[in-house]
Amino acid sequence: QVQLVESGGGLVQAGGSLRLSCASSGRTFRSYTMGWFRQTPGKEREFVVAISWSGSGTNTYYADSVKGQFTISRDNAKNTVYLQMNSLKPEDTGVYYCAARYSTTGPIHDALRYDYWGQGTQVTVSS
Repeated sequence: QVQLVESGGGLVQAGGSLRLSCASSGRTFRSYTMGWFRQTPGKEREFVVAISWSGSGTNTYYADSVKGQFTISRDNAKNTVYLQMNSLKPEDTGVYYCAARYSTTGPIHDALRYDYWGQGTQVTVSS
């Protein structure tokens, strides 16, 4: 069983930055692909970014809407994944969820492929 706990959300003005963290329990963190999704009222959960790890390094996957704006990273020693969000816009507002998947097959953006989810952290960007 893996537990995920997000932190770092809050209220920020447009153009500002936030850094989200997701701490994971368990001893097999590095075996999981970690992702961030976001959701706003009335909309489906949306893929934002994911990061996998192997012996040869990390691979990252970004939604087109956040390329060049968000950066994902992971620290396997701390069992933590980070999401650095810069140049925030009001449309980035939402609840951000951390997720973990063990499977390496299937689309990286498919929420159904993720096995564990955090409780979410609210990000609000004011105009």
